[in-house]
Amino acid sequence: MKALRLQKIVELVEKNEVYTQDDLLKLLAEEGIATTQATISRDIKELNLVKAITEDGKYKYTTARKQQNHSMEKKYRAVFVESIIDVDYALNTVVIRCHTGMANAACAALDTMDFQGIVGTLAGDDTIFVLMRTEALAETLCNEVRSMLL
Repeated sequence: MKALRLQKIVELVEKNEVYTQDDLLKLLAEEGIATTQATISRDIKELNLVKAITEDGKYKYTTARKQQNHSMEKKYRAVFVESIIDVDYALNTVVIRCHTGMANAACAALDTMDFQGIVGTLAGDDTIFVLMRTEALAETLCNEVRSMLL
């Protein structure tokens, strides 16, 4: 029963805005899992749940793993944006020009981002080639990268 409850808590925290232990108790009750606030408190400690600030200034529970992933995404995005000089596309290939020596780092960062339609990437010293599934997706990626540079 405990393992199921812990698994459900992680699932609920990752899919919902859980601000308080009471919120979590209610969500668990909706899932048919009755428990107490004291048990929830111990479960939160065991799962290493942390409170993270939201965009609107509130604090919500999140998994440490999710918080760490979010932090890494910000770092990769910063490396990506700081490395780029220009971006363009031809048919379904996007070409990203970078500062000398930065294409590999920018490409590694790009590979961690969640862009739709990327088939593969190839980096040289100052250029990245991104093969997209379609020309429309290449144009979309190009526009998204340009908006990141503003």
